[in-house]
Amino acid sequence: MTSPKRLYRSKEKKIGGVCAGLADYFDIDPTIMRVLFVVIAFLGGASLLAYLIMWIIVPEEKSF
Repeated sequence: MTSPKRLYRSKEKKIGGVCAGLADYFDIDPTIMRVLFVVIAFLGGASLLAYLIMWIIVPEEKSF
């Protein structure tokens, strides 16, 4: 039995690890996720606010 997918902030981070964690969760390249966040921010979206909230709420990846 496999464990359910969990969302964590990644240790491979540029700022807070949110984009890398989301990319890992959705199984895509972290650079694509970072570009999406920047594009949405420039288009007037709330990606910066979402990033800050997720930085606070989403737990950091545990090292084993």
